[in-house]
Amino acid sequence: MPCTKEKLLIVDDEPAIRSLMTLLLTEIGYCVRCAQDGFSALRELRKEIPDILLSDLNMPSMSGFELLSVVRRRFPSIMVIAMSASFSGNEVPSGVAADAFYQKGSSMAALLHMIGALQFMERRGPLPSSFAAPLQIQWDERGTSGEACVTIACPECLRTFPQALDGSRGREQETNCTYCGSAIQCSVVEHPYRMPQRISQRRADAKISAQRASAVGD
Repeated sequence: MPCTKEKLLIVDDEPAIRSLMTLLLTEIGYCVRCAQDGFSALRELRKEIPDILLSDLNMPSMSGFELLSVVRRRFPSIMVIAMSASFSGNEVPSGVAADAFYQKGSSMAALLHMIGALQFMERRGPLPSSFAAPLQIQWDERGTSGEACVTIACPECLRTFPQALDGSRGREQETNCTYCGSAIQCSVVEHPYRMPQRISQRRADAKISAQRASAVGD
């Protein structure tokens, strides 16, 4: 079927989800492209700007949280649907730069209704030059030196580069793009979907420590 509706970009690290959504949305007339993570999505954005971006939040390499933060700053006119199974309901999770939220596992009819509704929403204009909200960069626990090892996506040239930042999470920091030199305000954060895992791990570690202490005492 020829494309008769909006151009969509689907970003998800699960091939089965990308294939299913592409098949269904293409059959009803949408022009659909796909990307497997945030970095791939930025490359697609450099080729062509979609009308609507649908992005998973929990992805490796560059999460949806980071991708949507860049998109909101660089391409404010793109309508965005965030997707995740880690949040419930239809309200956009706090801290997510999206216009709508689709809970994975919900009906495709609900997603289609959401896409249709976004087509009639007023699109945002360019952000003012004074806009300086920091990018939220996901903390990479694989760093070996106590510093936060992160990969930053420049909201100006859309290129990515590695950067070693100090380990202070949540504090604003400034760096410069290694390609175009643009100043980038960023904040190293731990996203909500990872917090429960960290709490569980800490509880497990505390339990093991207590058991070891009890064994030594005996």
